Amino acid sequence: MLEHKKIRNLGDYFVELNSRQDKGVYFYRINGYSAEIGDFLKKYYDVARRTGVVIEGKIQNPDEKKLAYYSEIMGMDFQMNIGFITMSLKKWLPRMNDYQRQYVAASIYDSLDSMQKSGKTENMLKNAYIKFMCWLYYKFERIVTQLGENNIPKMLYEGDISKYELMLISILSKAGCDVVLLQYHGDEGYLKVDANSYLSDNLQMKGMQAWPEGFCIKAIRDELQNDMNNERLYGTKPTVNNCTNAWIKGKGLDDVRESVTIRGNDSKFFYNCFCRMNGVQDKLTYTNELFLLQQEIRNSKRKLVIVNEEIAKPTPEEIAGIKRGNYTKHDQMILDLAKNLNFISNIELKRIVHKSFVDAILAEQKKEGSNLNKLTNKAIYLLCWFKRYLPDLLANWKMPDIGCFIYMGGCKNDNEAMFLSFLARLPVDVLILCPNLNKKCCLEDKLLYEVNYSESLSITKYPEESSQVKIGTVAYHAERELDTLMYQDTGMYRIQQYGKANVISLQTMYEEIKILWDQELKYRPSFSTVDGVVNIPVVFAKISGVKDGLIAPYWVYIKELITNDTIVITSAPYIKSTAPNPMKSFSAEFFKNGKLQRNKIKNHPNYPYSILREDMQDFILDKLQVLIDQKLIRGIGENGTEYTVIAQVLNLPKDIVRMIQKFDFTKKNPKLIYINTTETIISLEDSILTAFLNLIGFDVIFFVPTGYQCIEKHFNKKLMEEHQIGEYKYDLQVPDLKRLSLNNARPSWHDKIFKRGNKYGT
Repeated sequence: MLEHKKIRNLGDYFVELNSRQDKGVYFYRINGYSAEIGDFLKKYYDVARRTGVVIEGKIQNPDEKKLAYYSEIMGMDFQMNIGFITMSLKKWLPRMNDYQRQYVAASIYDSLDSMQKSGKTENMLKNAYIKFMCWLYYKFERIVTQLGENNIPKMLYEGDISKYELMLISILSKAGCDVVLLQYHGDEGYLKVDANSYLSDNLQMKGMQAWPEGFCIKAIRDELQNDMNNERLYGTKPTVNNCTNAWIKGKGLDDVRESVTIRGNDSKFFYNCFCRMNGVQDKLTYTNELFLLQQEIRNSKRKLVIVNEEIAKPTPEEIAGIKRGNYTKHDQMILDLAKNLNFISNIELKRIVHKSFVDAILAEQKKEGSNLNKLTNKAIYLLCWFKRYLPDLLANWKMPDIGCFIYMGGCKNDNEAMFLSFLARLPVDVLILCPNLNKKCCLEDKLLYEVNYSESLSITKYPEESSQVKIGTVAYHAERELDTLMYQDTGMYRIQQYGKANVISLQTMYEEIKILWDQELKYRPSFSTVDGVVNIPVVFAKISGVKDGLIAPYWVYIKELITNDTIVITSAPYIKSTAPNPMKSFSAEFFKNGKLQRNKIKNHPNYPYSILREDMQDFILDKLQVLIDQKLIRGIGENGTEYTVIAQVLNLPKDIVRMIQKFDFTKKNPKLIYINTTETIISLEDSILTAFLNLIGFDVIFFVPTGYQCIEKHFNKKLMEEHQIGEYKYDLQVPDLKRLSLNNARPSWHDKIFKRGNKYGT
């Protein structure tokens, strides 16, 4: 019989018997998972499936038919000696040779002898013997006929093994079979039947963790089948492959400028670089280094593409240029879309690109799961971008040419990350520059090499022309560093520090409104800054009725709320539905498939906000999209109201636009006070205006002394906090609030004593 031996690594399982350092077999139980174990089990399962036995679940006990057949052929005699067992095997399993019978018989006898020594009766030995014989015939006949050969048969068992199962598998192991036992519930059950681990070894490896959820032999089988299906997606493989980063010295820019002729000399590889540089080493020289880098690349006649801040989304024309069909399966989609690469004339380059395309889509499939539509859209994006940049990166390519793609700013979304991972497996250096440490790149890739510096520099454009090269002085950068120290996580904020904000509507008591009204936003409850976005607490309220029925103090209260940045509307409607709006005729072309067409809006000759700072333009369009997406105005998505919303937001009154332009999200916010003393319902345009101003951070208060539902008609849900403060009053005339004296609200001592409210109630 063969002895159990220790493995040095999992690969020892696949070494032939005569080549093993210690001639013997391996029997290991595995109680945890790692990537290495996962790869091993895929290979081991494939070998066991073809040349051995795979057991999923228990080995079924012989049923009556199997026992009857055994009795008919062998009888029910039993003798506790090797000779009897050997002769029985010759009759029961005639395909076994003498060597195999000798080893199996000796192993069976050894196991039965152990049972006998432990006090088991002869009848119990007989029952175990018959069970073993039936199992050998019906389950393991394939293995016993291979025992003793140089290619050792394999057994893979999954689950919690029983005593008799372990005895039989141990019999086969000693007779010349490798065994792997997968235990998903740990070793506790096994040690009940083999307390001293005499029959097998427990695998101990670095990095072992709990089994992944759902891991089983079936999952291995499905993955192998998927691998087989994927193989046909690749077609003819390229003869050269990428050697990415293996040759670099880790110096970032120096690695990219390294001549392609001295990177490596193995003709089976092209040598490219895939690097991300976070931060800058020296603020004074960084811009100049980038300028010199692109000069050197171009002077060496290498292809170069530089992209700043964003890889522009594919245009409708680019998308239309991708031939595609209707797909029901992932592999069908990949094979069909890959035909769009047939335009590449260089056969070897075409094979390289095809392989990288398949790799990229299969990697995305693991993330997206079974969502075929999302995966198809990602594949189309990738093809559009590749066709866009191919002429400038790989035109007339031949070995060992290496193009260069530089992306300033880092990946903003999964599509960009997928595209750069795809490019990095082509004959292209991919360099990602993230000099501003406050902006993170979302790309993750096992091939990516990162260079990290502690200095941060705010730069968004790659300096391609000498006129673009700007070098800050020592004093300039010192001021920037002081600026960072003062205004980062300190509660102090520099002017216009943030360009994005979200609104939080405060629920308050009526008495709190006056307290909060003229406060800087940073002092209000729930104010915060997270990842460069300000959370702005704002007031959006309706005040119904007149407190204590006193008219004069009511107007004085409103007067006290008017600040320098307050728009006061004293009669409804503020904007009439019949008012001319030059943006109405263009609103339909500004909105397609539920999304604002931002480029069309910004490039339109009538676009009114081009004079605003860029981040504020984006902020306005962001909140316009939110207003539509959340359907805050009744009729959006139903009767075309969204086009009225777009036209109105793109045609705000000039004084409001000026307030928006100077709005600093950490200081005091602008205000809108809307007084409606009549029965007039405010117009749709007014509803759009007030809902939009709330979204961008205005405090908005409606004063409705009548208490009528005169402002809610066009809102799709309850947007405002309503305060019922007192008696309803009708037909009030709004006084000239600019001239109104605050002293008018102060009652005399006589009034206080005698509560002569008629002075204030007329």
